[in-house]
Amino acid sequence: MNIQNKTILVTGAGSGIGKELVLALLEKGAIVAAADIHNIALAELKQQIGEESKDISIHVVDISDKTAIEDMAKSVITEHGHIDGVINCAGIIQPFIKINDLGYDAINKVMNINFFGTLYMAKTFLPYLLKRPEAHIVNISSMGGFLPVPGQGIYGASKAAVKLMTEALYAELIDTNVRVSVVFPGATQTNITKNSGVKVPKMPAGNTKNQNIKMTSASDAAKTIIIGIEKNKFQIFIGSDSKFMNLLYKISPKFATGFIAKQMKSLLPK
Repeated sequence: MNIQNKTILVTGAGSGIGKELVLALLEKGAIVAAADIHNIALAELKQQIGEESKDISIHVVDISDKTAIEDMAKSVITEHGHIDGVINCAGIIQPFIKINDLGYDAINKVMNINFFGTLYMAKTFLPYLLKRPEAHIVNISSMGGFLPVPGQGIYGASKAAVKLMTEALYAELIDTNVRVSVVFPGATQTNITKNSGVKVPKMPAGNTKNQNIKMTSASDAAKTIIIGIEKNKFQIFIGSDSKFMNLLYKISPKFATGFIAKQMKSLLPK
C-alpha cells in the first residue's frame, strides 16, 4: 500500500514502536490517528511533532473496552472522513513468573488487551476499510507468539492468538481490497515493561548470556513495519533473533523450546 496521503490509525502510539510508527508515517506523508490509553504520552507526542500536528489526531482509549473502540471509530471517521489503515501496536507483557504462579487477574488483563483489544480493533474498523480503494491491517504479534517463552506463557498465548487470528483474516480478505500483515518483533528497545507495570528480573551475578542480547531499536522496528506495509508482506519479522528463532523452531520445535528455556531459567523464580 502506498502510504502517502493515507489515513492510518496506530494504537500504542504514545511510546515505543507505536510512537516511532507515528513519526515515520508522518514523515512519509500519511495522516495519523494516534491512539493510546496514556493521555499524557499522547499530549507529549503531539507537542514533539509541532508544525506537523495538523496531520495527526489524538485519541485516548482503552482497547480492551469494545464500546470505547466503537466510539473512537466514530470520532476518527468524523475527523478524517475515512480510514485507510490500522496498525494494532498496543500491548502489555505479564510478570516474569510461571503459569502456575500467575494470578487470573493478570491472565485476564493480558488476554483482554493483547488479544481481545486487537480483535475489537480489527472488527470495528474493517467495515470502514472495506470501503477504501486499498487498505491495510497490521497486527503486532511477537517472537513469543510462535515460540514458547517460560515466564511469559500467557503473554505468548495472547500473541499466538493474534498470529492465528491475523493469518485467518488474511485468508478471509485475500480477494478484497484489504491487505493484512502480522508482525513478530524479537527483543526490542521499548518501555513495555514499565507500561505493563512489570519489573524485569535481576540477572544473577556473572550471567552474561542475556546481558549481551542484541536489541532492535523501536525506530528500526517501525521502519521495518512500514516497509512491510508498502510491500504488502504477509509476515514481518523484526530483529535477527526473531528471524533466527522462526527458522530454528520450524526445523526443530523441541530443540528451540529447550534453547529458550535455558536462556530464561536464570530469570525465573525457583
